[in-house]
Amino acid sequence: EMHGYAGDPESFAGVSEEAYGSTFSVGYSRKGMDALYDALNCLGATPWRINGRVFDVVDQVWGSREDEEMEKLRLFTDLPSRTELQEHSPPAERFRVASGRHNLALGSVSESEYERSLRLQKNKETVRANRENHSQKCDFLYKFHTAKQLIDEKSLYFPHNVDFRGRAYPMHPYLNHLGSDLCRSMLTFKDAKPIGEKGMRWLFIHIANLCGANKMSLDAREEYGKNSLDAILDSARNPVNGSRWWAQAENPYQCLATCFEIEAALQHESGNPALYASSIPIHQDGSCNGLQHYAALSRDEEGARSVNLLPCDEPYDVYSRVAALVAEAVEEHAANPASPWHSECRNLQGEVDRKLVKQSVMTSVYGVTFVGARQQIASRLKERGWTDRDKIYKTSKVAAKLTMKALDKAFKNAKQTMKWLGDCASIISKSGAPVTWTTPLGLPVVQPYRRKKKFVVITTNQRLVLQKSNEDLPVSSQKQRTAFPPNYVHSVDSSHLLMTASECWTRGITFAGVHDSFWTHASSVDEMNEVLRDKFIDLHEQPLLENLLQEFRLQHPDLNFPPVPELGTLNLGQVSDATYFFS
Repeated sequence: EMHGYAGDPESFAGVSEEAYGSTFSVGYSRKGMDALYDALNCLGATPWRINGRVFDVVDQVWGSREDEEMEKLRLFTDLPSRTELQEHSPPAERFRVASGRHNLALGSVSESEYERSLRLQKNKETVRANRENHSQKCDFLYKFHTAKQLIDEKSLYFPHNVDFRGRAYPMHPYLNHLGSDLCRSMLTFKDAKPIGEKGMRWLFIHIANLCGANKMSLDAREEYGKNSLDAILDSARNPVNGSRWWAQAENPYQCLATCFEIEAALQHESGNPALYASSIPIHQDGSCNGLQHYAALSRDEEGARSVNLLPCDEPYDVYSRVAALVAEAVEEHAANPASPWHSECRNLQGEVDRKLVKQSVMTSVYGVTFVGARQQIASRLKERGWTDRDKIYKTSKVAAKLTMKALDKAFKNAKQTMKWLGDCASIISKSGAPVTWTTPLGLPVVQPYRRKKKFVVITTNQRLVLQKSNEDLPVSSQKQRTAFPPNYVHSVDSSHLLMTASECWTRGITFAGVHDSFWTHASSVDEMNEVLRDKFIDLHEQPLLENLLQEFRLQHPDLNFPPVPELGTLNLGQVSDATYFFS
């Protein structure tokens, strides 16, 4: 067996250079970190291997250099191009005939200054595109050749460590299951287990999720997979020269891996797919997981409903709900000529949809500012063909304000909790101290953000800006404040994943996790779903915000902190029956 990093010990905390020098002797409870160490060992103990069938297809698609069809397939499945774009050369002299009074004059016309500037601009874009493609090609080849070297290994292991907030990451930097669709598709669990009676259902649901059909009920997703069976079998039997249905999926190579698995299950020698031993991981993804944790922390019942913490027949889509609230406000202002936003809202009529607000809603968990939200919405408008800069600026400004208001309305208690976290961080950082706290699993956390000293070094070739980072520098009050709410929630969601990993290990369930996406065999999806819900409830039944406030008061007895915001009415026990909490 091949054990990664066996002879190259690493620290359990893989922190950035910015965090080095920060004091880690915090944590009012001092309950130790045994649970954290155990969970990391559980994650690192999951054996993997290279998926040979997917690797062979990738090898075929990449290896056909001169084939135009393969080049189209590479670009369609997000592989880098094997050809470079050509720069535009100056045009040859063009001849023209000018009529004189009694004769024809023959002359030539060279490239004008305007034409030259356009050509140089296009060449600049071509050079940039070629450089980006070269970088992507190097990244791809690192991963591809790593898989090639490991393809005959019976077992691969990915030791994990944590960042300064407690989020777990594999130590191997190139090929791991946190990577791209390509990386994930070329990795599969070492152990294959019979899929059981519900295995085909989960394989069909999984392929629907990979194709982007994850907003439907589980029954509808299963039906989607069954209705696509002919295309799935064609993809498995003739992936390159067939219909290439798999290549149209949001995650094409993972979709292809699942096609192979479904075809193999249906062709099992016993005639019973339930006996087929499958090794591919089936994913269960959280529904806007950051907001799920905020809703649980604040017991926000209405917010919890929007992010599927409560039982429902079909999944709620938080992005569509916020878009509906924004669209409603747009119509009100557009119908009122006296509104200061009348003109901008008329421009927005018919433009407000899920995609327009999705990025702003998603990043609200991470403390996106109004300016950030405006820029995100402006980008979406530009993608739709808007070109007038002044119109884009004014319209996106109004859209961002309406989106922020809709978020406040949809997640009232959660937004109060977010504000309380920011206020506490502001009080601490203004006293000159960094924000420190202890995660539910006992990891002491110190926010490393300080005002860095910068030094400019000018050489004959370039201008370098060097910066010095250590704990003697004053803290950055603004960064401490804005970063604390998302960092705290990350420390909570990482605790959920690690608690789930430990319990799955205890039960003999193969488990892997990518922050808010939990993976296991098709045969154990239902049991893993039970575990991750139980652990979420166990985590949030603790008085996390009260514990945090107590820790702040012990660390800073001379500072006055506001009380924890009043909690809502959410009954956490209902999460046990929330089908679409993770799905």
